[in-house]
Amino acid sequence: MRRLISTTAIAAMAVTGLGIATATTEYPEKPVSFVVPFPPGDLEDVITRMIAEDFQEKYGVAAAVINKPSDGGPFPGAAEVAVAPADGYMIGSFVVGIPVVGPQVGIPELNPDPFEPLGIFVTYPFVMASAKNSGINTVEDLKGTDDKVLGHFGSFLIPTQVSFALAKQMGFEWGSEAAFDALDCNTLASGDVDVINTTLQLILPCLEDVNVLASITGERIAKTPDTPTVGEVEPSLAISLWNGLFVHKDTPQDVRDKIIAVASETVMSDRAQEVARNTGAQIYWLGADESAAQIQKDIATTAAIEKMLAN
Repeated sequence: MRRLISTTAIAAMAVTGLGIATATTEYPEKPVSFVVPFPPGDLEDVITRMIAEDFQEKYGVAAAVINKPSDGGPFPGAAEVAVAPADGYMIGSFVVGIPVVGPQVGIPELNPDPFEPLGIFVTYPFVMASAKNSGINTVEDLKGTDDKVLGHFGSFLIPTQVSFALAKQMGFEWGSEAAFDALDCNTLASGDVDVINTTLQLILPCLEDVNVLASITGERIAKTPDTPTVGEVEPSLAISLWNGLFVHKDTPQDVRDKIIAVASETVMSDRAQEVARNTGAQIYWLGADESAAQIQKDIATTAAIEKMLAN
C-alpha cells in the first residue's frame, strides 16, 4: 500500500507539473519557416535559403524559405510573421523598411514594431550610375543642372529617397524621374534616362561603359573601390538598403541563440562570400545589439530625409 501511494503521488506530481519528471521539448522539434516577403531570386532570398539549408542540416528538422510577395510591398508578409506564435518557427527575413517604415504604413500588426533583430546579413549594392558618354562622370557633375532624368525602382525605396535628397543637398534638380521594372545596361544604352538608381549586379556586364557615381551603401563596394558612398559625399545621407533576420519580441533567448548560431556561420561561408564577390553585395553578420542600434540610426536618418524632401 505504501509503495502504491508513493507511485501514485509521483505520477500526480508529473501530471501537474510539480515534479521533476515533467517532459520538455527542445527547439527545434518541428519544421521552421523563413519568410521572405519578396519573390524568389534576389540577394535576400539566395542567402536566406543558404541559412535554411544549414539550419536543417544542423538541427535535423525541415527548414524552408516561404516567399510572400505582395502588391503592398514587404509589409503584408511581415504582418503574417508578427501574428505567428513567438516560438522561433516562423522567422522573418526583412529589409530595412520593415522596422524603419513598417510602423507607419497603417497595418495594425506592425505598430508598434513587434520585432527584434537577430542580425543584419547583407547590404544591397545600390548605386547611382550613368553612361560613359553622358558627360556625367561624378555626382559633382550634376550640380547646377535641372534637366537630368533619374530612373529608379520606386520612389518609396530608400535608395531613391536618398537620390532625391542628394539633389536637394547638392543644389540641383532632377528634370524628371520615373520607375522602371528593369534598370540595366539596356536602360542606359537607350538614352531614356541620364542616371539610374540600380544594383551593381544589373550593370556588371557593361561596367566598362558605365560611370558609377556613388554607392548607396555603408561602405564602398569592393568591385568599385574608387567610387565614394553617398554618405561620403553628404554625411547626412549615410544609409543603405540592408536585409536581416527578425523574430517577435517575445521569442525566448535560447531559441534566438540557435538561429543566430547557424545564420552567423552561413553568411561567412565560402559559398555566401562567393555571392558577395560575384554581385558586389556586402555579406556579413552584424549582431543583435549592433543591428538594433543600426535600426535606430536609420530611423533618425529617414526622418531627416523626409524633412529635407518636405521643404
